[in-house]
Amino acid sequence: MKFLDEAKVYIRSGDGGAGAVSFRREKFIEFGGPDGGDGGRGGDVWVEAVNGLNTLIDFRFQQHFKAATGVHGMGRNRTGANGASVTLKVPVGTQIFEEDNETLIVDITKEGQRFRLAAGGNGGFGNTHFKSSTNQAPDWANPGLEGEEKTLWLRLKLIADAGLVGLPNAGKSTFLATVTRARPKIANYPFTTLHPNLGVATIDGREFVLADIPGLIEGAHEGVGIGDRFLGHVERTRVLLHLVSAQEEHVGKAYTTVKRELEAYGGGLKDKPEIVALSQIDVLDEETLKKKAKELQKACGRPPMLISAAINKGMLEVQRALRDIIVAANSETALPDRSSRVDEDRSED
Repeated sequence: MKFLDEAKVYIRSGDGGAGAVSFRREKFIEFGGPDGGDGGRGGDVWVEAVNGLNTLIDFRFQQHFKAATGVHGMGRNRTGANGASVTLKVPVGTQIFEEDNETLIVDITKEGQRFRLAAGGNGGFGNTHFKSSTNQAPDWANPGLEGEEKTLWLRLKLIADAGLVGLPNAGKSTFLATVTRARPKIANYPFTTLHPNLGVATIDGREFVLADIPGLIEGAHEGVGIGDRFLGHVERTRVLLHLVSAQEEHVGKAYTTVKRELEAYGGGLKDKPEIVALSQIDVLDEETLKKKAKELQKACGRPPMLISAAINKGMLEVQRALRDIIVAANSETALPDRSSRVDEDRSED
């Protein structure tokens, strides 16, 4: 399945059905009076978060969503049926924006969360509705109200507990493949990872979700390399694992390069808890390792963790460090709940 984290869609709720102009026609009933029924309500357009999705690829093949029109009213005071609603099924973590791609409408953060994007038009009144003591035979009815038409942007920000950041070839995909069952592409050239990967790590009976994003290089916030477009997928994480390859000639510079790109991107990444690890240490001798660890410590302000997926060194310790931060963060706060508007619109009229 291909990964797609942004999509443009066009939605339209259903028009309301027109009211009917009708009069009772029965033998021996000379003044039957009006009996035109009301039109049915147009269908709504909803969005709903479902389990089992982690990409917006479905919206590459279908961009237009239109709810059904309400059925027109009929004689004998028969009200038309409501139009069928349509639901956009999206992954948890999807944000819905207005056409300007900046104005946030709703942030879908929980499975099963629903939100009405466009309300269907009300059905028109039939001529029975206008009957009165002074007008006992009205010969008009209301048309149904038009539905809403919108152009929207869907943007996916994966919901993970920990995010992996670093330069290309820092060992992020190897780390993910070692501690989870994910099978990202691993090769000895830059930008092996072209889209985010997710994996579930289990340590001491506790599970947490890891997100691996493509590597950052200097100038990523200006679009250099793959750019920083995938950094949104680690915005929601509780902690970042910053991997610096021991094969880098200047590990301190490698660390500060990525750190500057995180700060330039914003999104709260600069202030997020961070664990720094020197990866691929199996390629260094003891003396060189100490030298590079000291250089990295000077750059990040604390001793880095030393890990190697190839010889399984330090992997357990770094997983436990990630778990401890995640558990502590989850006990203090939960994900921000922006579903207040969902509760207001949840019930259909």
